[in-house]
Amino acid sequence: MDNVWLQTSWLIPLYPLMGMLLSIPWSPAFIKKTGPRPAGYVNMLATLVAFIHSVGALCYLWGQPPIHWNFLWFQVAGLSIELPFTLSGLSLGATTLIIALNFLVQLYSVGYLEMDWGWARLFGLLALFEGGMVMLVATDSLLFSYVLLEILTLGTYLLVGFWFNQSLVVTGARDAFLTKRVGDLILLMAVIALYPLAGTWNFDELAVWASSADLSPLTETLLGLALVVGPMGKCAQFPLHLWLDEAMEGPLPSTILRNSVVVSVGAWVLIKLTPVLALSPVGQTVAIVLGALTAIGAALIASAQVDIKRVLSYLSSSYLGLVFIAVGAQQVGAAYFLLLTLGVAMATLVASTGSVILTCVTQDLTQLGGLWARRPVTGFSYLIGACALVGLPPLGSFWSVRTLLDGLWYAGDYVLVGVLLVANAVIAFCLMRMFGLMFLGPTQVMTTRAPEPIWSVMLPMMALAAMALHAPIILHSMALLPIGAVGTMGILLLLSSLIGGGLGVFLYGMRAKENPEKILPGWLADLFAYDFYTPKIYQNTVILAVATLANISDWLDRHVVDGAVNLVGLVSVASGESLKYNNTGRSQFYILTIAAFVVIIGVFMSLATFLA
Repeated sequence: MDNVWLQTSWLIPLYPLMGMLLSIPWSPAFIKKTGPRPAGYVNMLATLVAFIHSVGALCYLWGQPPIHWNFLWFQVAGLSIELPFTLSGLSLGATTLIIALNFLVQLYSVGYLEMDWGWARLFGLLALFEGGMVMLVATDSLLFSYVLLEILTLGTYLLVGFWFNQSLVVTGARDAFLTKRVGDLILLMAVIALYPLAGTWNFDELAVWASSADLSPLTETLLGLALVVGPMGKCAQFPLHLWLDEAMEGPLPSTILRNSVVVSVGAWVLIKLTPVLALSPVGQTVAIVLGALTAIGAALIASAQVDIKRVLSYLSSSYLGLVFIAVGAQQVGAAYFLLLTLGVAMATLVASTGSVILTCVTQDLTQLGGLWARRPVTGFSYLIGACALVGLPPLGSFWSVRTLLDGLWYAGDYVLVGVLLVANAVIAFCLMRMFGLMFLGPTQVMTTRAPEPIWSVMLPMMALAAMALHAPIILHSMALLPIGAVGTMGILLLLSSLIGGGLGVFLYGMRAKENPEKILPGWLADLFAYDFYTPKIYQNTVILAVATLANISDWLDRHVVDGAVNLVGLVSVASGESLKYNNTGRSQFYILTIAAFVVIIGVFMSLATFLA
């Protein structure tokens, strides 16, 4: 019995997929009398079974060597492609976290979308997310990781476009899908190029190959850049970060998953490719530069936004920028810790702010205020999520970010240490700014009557807050999070959190200034508020170039290609019409015509001979 949990662990990703298939009968086209609610309950039951199975497997596997499975997927001639899975303590821990978050999101959806008739579609797509992510963290193949990333991209498109009768929703789904396709195509090039070089797509075998690979500088550079650009789009890093903001048009329960774990899957694959990325110093440098720009830039943009969802989307990009820095600096352990702590903290933040949006019917921060007296449970949940995201001990992000700071300090990367401290301070400022605008200050029109929402929204929100509180203890007991002395880096990290958070409370909680935005010059405030004018830059560069090429292609198609075809058709019609009137049916006319052309040909040949 001890091995049953492990021997059947390959069933874990199949449970949510079975729930997704069982949701189909409750779409409006089939079973109509019961309504769509049974689809949600079926998926919740499937997710609960998957959670119990993953916890049981984790308990038996912990402290044991990883388990490897290989399933033959494709074989023809001399080519054999297998689907490998590796179950380790880390992968099963990530699996358990993903399934737990998905179950809480499903329960959250029961209350948040209580009157929506798209339950079957929503819960089916949430199950697709769950199954895809579970398989992604367990697979040991770069090829199948890419395939699963594509499936998750499709799921993102469908969930963002959930309310497809709204124009903004359709635009957001399209933009999110197309933006991610840019990185996907470049990553596909790297996946295809790696196989003839390494002879394998297995992550462990790629690490062994990379330890002794001898590639040309150009090949190393191109390979490293391609491996970075692919996850860059998935993780919403500059300049492919706009899609995450567009994706906020989807249902808020799906935003909890997307901002916490779905957006992190690209970074998970990149972390596994760290040994290959180490072959390219240029690729490592690009990862660090992109991560640093996104960590600080996205946090600065978030500090000037008035939309709750926009603030959280940019903060997700900012935090994942720290992960890119860790990968570029070869700090693999810190990168994994950052992903694990980000998942719980961001899920808590989105769930708590979502409950505010649900009852206040607005996500504009300027229309909120004074909610602390009316929404104490939501306020505490938000504070726990905020403290868990920044460097405040004893919560998880403090130890993960401090681990990265220690590694960078010992490696002599002092500039990156400064970047992390500044980014952490700005993130803390953004979170406390939002807390002050929502929960402190005078009551606004939209918050006059704003009680706590129903239990199916409150319970998962409080459970996520409890997970954020206990995550450090759980991870430390599993030897996944190195909790120890605070140290010099810990003190600096704590100071940056206190300075940033204190400034946010002072300006927006205590209302020390009537318009804190006016502290900055107008041009600088507009620069942050309008996303460094990135949409306009895209409009005047990429979009303008594509539109110009499309117009040129359209002109050529209409006037050159169509013109040539129309000319041939016109000549054929004209010649046919001319010949029609020459068919008199008289043999004398035909003989005369033949004789005339014989004379013309004879004259032409004589002139040619004479001129020659």
